Amino acid sequence: MKITVNGQDVLLEKELTVQELLVAQRAEMPEYVTVGINEELIEREDFADRKVRAGDSVEFLYFMGGGSFGKVKAAKAATGKEGAA
Repeated sequence: MKITVNGQDVLLEKELTVQELLVAQRAEMPEYVTVGINEELIEREDFADRKVRAGDSVEFLYFMGGGSFGKVKAAKAATGKEGAA
């Protein structure tokens, strides 16, 4: 069966659960991944039961924090030091 994972076509021999798909696709940091199927976010507690079906579009999403750039820029300005952080 054919599905799409992160925009790439993937052929599977059988239906897999989200949990099985994470393993089969060697998802990085699976403990931090959010999974969307057909633009619907899947609850982590449903990973073991939710099946991926033929034609599904699956996205592995990683949410990143940020905001340090402004702090670094402010620290440099406040101290006049290039290496301040």
